Amino acid sequence: MQATVGSHCVDCAKAAQPDVRTRANLWNARQPALVTMTLIAINVAVFVVMVLQDPAALTGALTRIHLEFALFEPALEQGEWYRLVTSGFLHYGIIHVGFNMYLLYIVGQMLEPAIGRVKFLLVYFAGLLGGSAGAVLVSPNALTAGASGAVFGLLALAFVGYWLNGTNPMSTSIGSLLVLNLVLTFLWSNRISVGGHLGGAIAGGLCALTVMAPAYRKVPKWAGYAVPIAVISLSVAIAVLSVGRS
Repeated sequence: MQATVGSHCVDCAKAAQPDVRTRANLWNARQPALVTMTLIAINVAVFVVMVLQDPAALTGALTRIHLEFALFEPALEQGEWYRLVTSGFLHYGIIHVGFNMYLLYIVGQMLEPAIGRVKFLLVYFAGLLGGSAGAVLVSPNALTAGASGAVFGLLALAFVGYWLNGTNPMSTSIGSLLVLNLVLTFLWSNRISVGGHLGGAIAGGLCALTVMAPAYRKVPKWAGYAVPIAVISLSVAIAVLSVGRS
């Protein structure tokens, strides 16, 4: 094959090109926080759909989507258990979704490359479902929505992780963020789901015991996956057992 400069063998040129798997691996390596960005995209997309359906959602108004998918114990009593998850992808207004996604971006950029995508996703859902369980326990009759439980879970994971590895978490931005958000949670307890935030934080803290364990503790690799799954299962069980007790 003649080229503009010199001569090239067709087979050699093909062999020099990376195969599909190699190209996929290269692309994958350039996306250190792919799960984080995907979760942000899903949350934002859901919010856009809510606003398109009802522009008042932009300022935090209650919408039909909230009524159908937010966390609400009477609905759980009717078997609508999907709300334990779907509620974590709904928000009340642009400030609510914007603040949660900002925090998710910050903590995700730090944690996801450090612990890996699978563990990160497991901890995210552990926090989300831990938050749902906490909300059902503390405020069963409130129409609860937001990714705050998941975000608190990730913040608590990092907080406990620093502590386990010998760093004072209060000397880091994560410590300041977690404490500030906890203070705001109790100051605005009439508007913020205290149970949802605390439930998410407890779930994330439990996950950290294995996910963020220092190497010298020789925690089995499988435990970093098993514990978040166990926390998810426990959170669902608590939510199920709590329904109808209020």
